[in-house]
Formats: sequence, C-alpha cells, structure tokens
Amino acid sequence: MKIEQIYTGCLAQGAYYIESEGEAVVIDPLREVEPYIQRAAEDGAKIKYVFETHFHADFVSGHIDLARKSGGTIIYGPNANPSFDAYIAKDGEEFKVGKLIFKVIHTPGHTMESTCYLLKDATGKHVGLFSGDTLFIGDVGRPDLAQKAADMTQEELAATLFDSLRNKIMPLADDIIVYPAHGAGSACGKNMSKETTDTLGNQKKTNYALRATMTKEEFVKEVTNGLLPPPAYFPLNVMMNKEGYDSIDEVLERGQHALSPVAFEVAANETGALILDTRDPQVFAKGFVPNSINIGIDGNFAPWVGALIPDVKQQLLLVAEPDRVEEVVTRLARVGYDYTIGFLEGGFEAWKKAGKEIDTIQSVTAEEFAAKAAKENIHVLDVRKNSEYLSEHVQNAENAPLDFVNESMLKVDKNKTYYVHCAGGYRSMIFNSILRARGYDNLIDVNGGFKAIKDTGKVEVTDYVCPSTLI
Repeated sequence: MKIEQIYTGCLAQGAYYIESEGEAVVIDPLREVEPYIQRAAEDGAKIKYVFETHFHADFVSGHIDLARKSGGTIIYGPNANPSFDAYIAKDGEEFKVGKLIFKVIHTPGHTMESTCYLLKDATGKHVGLFSGDTLFIGDVGRPDLAQKAADMTQEELAATLFDSLRNKIMPLADDIIVYPAHGAGSACGKNMSKETTDTLGNQKKTNYALRATMTKEEFVKEVTNGLLPPPAYFPLNVMMNKEGYDSIDEVLERGQHALSPVAFEVAANETGALILDTRDPQVFAKGFVPNSINIGIDGNFAPWVGALIPDVKQQLLLVAEPDRVEEVVTRLARVGYDYTIGFLEGGFEAWKKAGKEIDTIQSVTAEEFAAKAAKENIHVLDVRKNSEYLSEHVQNAENAPLDFVNESMLKVDKNKTYYVHCAGGYRSMIFNSILRARGYDNLIDVNGGFKAIKDTGKVEVTDYVCPSTLI
C-alpha cells in the first residue's frame, strides 16, 4: 500500500495518490493531471477511481481530464449532481482498490455533497480518513460558501456540519490519520495548521471545533465568527467543477501562443484583454508595458489573481520570464483562468528593444522612506489586511487593503503623493500597478514593506497587538 500526499503550496492544497496491487485512486486532483498518470505508470498501476470530496471552490479539479485520460471512474458522494459522467455513491458504500477498501462517509455542512473517504487496509483496520474540506488540521470547513446552492443560511450549514462531525467523524478511532484537502493559507478555513496531516485523536484534543464539551450553539457561533468574504472567483470555480471545462491541453496550447511586440500591442489595443505581468515586483517597477497589472509568480499568485480578477473568462495577455510561460498558464488554469490568449515573445526585453512605450513605478528603500518621513509629513498607505494593520502599523498610516482595492482606491487623492507598503513588498506593487493603470501617478512603493520599515528603527510604529485577539 502506498499513500502519497501531493501538496501544492501556492494553493495550500493536498491531493492524494493511493496504490495497492496494481490499482490506484487519486483524490481531489489538481488541474494538470500528467503527474498522476506518470506516477501510476511508474507503479505499473491503473487509476481505477478519481474520488472527489466535494465541488471545490478555490481551485479547478483535474477530475474530468484525469478520468478521460486514465479510464478511471469519477466518484462523488450523495447530493452531487454534476453535468458529466460520474458515479454518485451512497453513504456507507465501499470501493475495492487492490487489497484496500474505501468507505464513503457523507459529511454535509461545508457543502451538502461533502464526503470523506475512510481507508481500510487488507486486514480491515481503519488507517486513514481523506477528509476533504470537512475536517482540517486545526479547523473545519467554512459553512458560508454553499448557502445559495443549498438554500440554507451559514448557521444552518454550520449546524449540519456539527452533526456530521459528531455523528460520523469523532466516533472513529483515535489512531486514524487525517488527510485534509487544505492547510494553512487556504481561504476554505480560518484557523488551519501548517501541519498537513495528524491523528484524529490529536485533533480531538487540539482542534477547537472538535471540543468534546462543545454544544451545537457554541459550534455554530465559533465556526461562523470572523469569516472573511470569500474571493469572487469561488462560485465560478464551483460551476466549472460541476459543469465541466476545456481540457488542460487546450488551455496550455492557447495560452502559449507567442506574440511579437507588434502583435502583442495590437492584441492589447483591439481586445479587452488585461495585461498581466508576472515578473518580480522590483523588476516590474523598473519598466513595464503601460497599463500592466503586476502579480508576481513567486508570491501567492493564484489566490491574488482570483481575488482581483473577478471574471474567470477575462482574456489575459502575459508578460513573463521567457522560461516560465507554461508555469504561469498552468497556475492560472488551476483556478479557472483559461483564457490567456498569448504571451509577449522574448518578454519585456523584446518590448524595449522594439522601441515600444514603457512605464515605471518609483520604488524607495525603507531607509530612504525613513529619511523622508523624518524631514516632513508624508502620506502613507498600508495595503495589508485590516487585521495586520490593527496589529501594528506605521504611525499615522492609512489602511487601504489590497483585498478591497476598489474601495481602497477611493481613499487616494490623485493630487497627493503617497508612499505605499505591505508586509514585504509583494502586495504593494500589485496595488500600485492597479492604480497606475487607472491613472494614479503619484504612488511610491516602499521596497521590503513594513518589516523593512520597522527594522530601520527610525520610524515610529504603534504598539503591537496579537492578531488573534482582533478576531
């Protein structure tokens, strides 16, 4: 028996490959499915089933492509009604894979089709629980995402989740290993651990939502408290996972269409495409195609794309490092952005060599910022989340969270100069690029963000407040 967690850090997502006696299953696969197919080929195994724990909101699953390419059957739990061929299992139904048995445990609450898969070994011993978004390490699935589909309030869904956990999960043996679909950093929960597996027994001791003395009313209150609005792309990903999508092969071919600087400029002028520049923020600042938006590939790329580009069908033109184009297109596809229509061949250097117009964003070091602040009153925008700002910030800085950039933009006076920072420099450049494309020309980026500013020891900051006390 082989159990492999295939963890993707940028999405904080765990997929699973399990093999026994030449048969394999994949649970909650990512959009690009070749790695799973290759893994099975290495074992001389056939992928028999593709288990889906629910209709995912934060990424597009590879279930359809994987089933088509491998011949495996897509399995959902009760209440699922996809628009493609899939087997809808009954609660308690079992599936044999080699010498292993997977038992369906229907656990509605996060969504109404949410299902866990209990793994039994050749002796019948319960060894693992693939818990999807029902149970995380340190948390449980948020109950507000499926309200419209379920025609229920978040409180009703939370109460349903309480029953699922108490009646279906907590009675299981303490030595079972919990294999969740997400870890820290995912928007599908609010208190997830950095650990990506744990024993169920330890979770019963440490997970606030599994507290033995907790009443249903207390559970509902605690699970729904402090939930941030979900990213706008979540419902669109659910729709794609439920109704189907273009093959990843088609998406990659379309997105890797090379455009000369002339052709790129024509496409930008004659389509409604957004120019997405995925280079390092400080490299971007030194020169970019006018009206480009910078979301660096080496940061929290896919979630920020999802948060800031509300329409997954938005056409995109890419500016990327030449050897990373396929990676960018793939990572966009993971969250449903399938309409990249081409990339700038040769990257930004080719654009410059062609003599095309360029734009820049002024960037200063934290030391330069501190020196300026010591001489005069300056306007400072802190684009971190409100909880980060309340925890500690530059004295007299104004909070303008990137998460709500359209509202934050209203705080900016085009006639004033602002110094803009986030925690480390990634988000501030996204913010600056968005406002620059909208005609705000007087924004100066602080390289290194709040950490670098604080480390100078020359800028007054507010007293620290623990973020956990602000929820």
